[in-house]
Amino acid sequence: MNAIYEVDFVDFSHGFRPGRSQQEALDQLYLGIHEEKVNWVLDVDIRSFFDNVSQSWLVKFLEHRIGDRRVLRLIQKWLRAGVLEQGKWTESEQGTPQGGSASPLLANVYLHYVFDLWAEAWRRKTARGDIVVVRFADDIVIGFQVRAEAERFLAELKERVQKFGLELHPEKTRLLEFGRFAARDRERRGEEKPETFNFLGFTHICGKTRKGKFTVWRQTIRKRMQAKLQAIKVELRKRMHDPVPEVGRWLQAVVSGHMRYYGVPTNIHALQTFREAVVEAWHRVLCRRSDKGYVSWNRMKRLAHSYLPPARIWQPYPSERLRVTT
Repeated sequence: MNAIYEVDFVDFSHGFRPGRSQQEALDQLYLGIHEEKVNWVLDVDIRSFFDNVSQSWLVKFLEHRIGDRRVLRLIQKWLRAGVLEQGKWTESEQGTPQGGSASPLLANVYLHYVFDLWAEAWRRKTARGDIVVVRFADDIVIGFQVRAEAERFLAELKERVQKFGLELHPEKTRLLEFGRFAARDRERRGEEKPETFNFLGFTHICGKTRKGKFTVWRQTIRKRMQAKLQAIKVELRKRMHDPVPEVGRWLQAVVSGHMRYYGVPTNIHALQTFREAVVEAWHRVLCRRSDKGYVSWNRMKRLAHSYLPPARIWQPYPSERLRVTT
């Protein structure tokens, strides 16, 4: 099925596709806001998408490309297999079983017909200004040049998804002023700084380079970082009496993964804050190993230097990565 649908999927769809990643979706959004005439951003949130997928519509979509009835029957059986929770089996009449190996692909197929093809046609036939679309699974961000077109798109999108059993979250779906002229225009009207929006773990902010040119700052979402730190603190307490080298190697893997994903330009301050918080949490746990187990900060700095990677930018600028991949 992957081989079949990879030919059909549009370029702005990135989630759960071979050879594509979250970083590529972030790069495409960054470059779109920079290089196109984007003045407004529509942050789309589909309420409980995986739970509300219509299985009947999904089968109809699959029938467009799959002619083998045996494969279709197998998919229908898999969709109706239900969920086993705490020894109790519940039949599922809608949605796709989360955690199933085929769920990501089926979700992409569903949104390909419900959103992607419709948005592509809308951009080509209806829009007069520039439009940038980026989708990663059910996370969707659209940039518009003209506000009136953004409002019309949102109104028609609500009707579109309702037709297929979905609903836009009324509070999380937002239209906000964002782009190279947003700060200047809002200042002239006596309004506050442009709003921010979240996408794939990053808060996107209207900012400026050292030379005063417009750029998009991407910073780790505060709640994401706090949740990660809390999970690390809980695990450190469980490993309190484990050998220090063993805990150090575990922390090295955890912090390295965080740094490599969130190590994008303009996010160095958040990386430094995260690393410092991890060092403090580890120091607190080491000091509690015994009544006389206080660890000096000089020793703690040596441990952090030995095991924890430094806070630095790991990812290149989107324009540099795009030149390499294309």
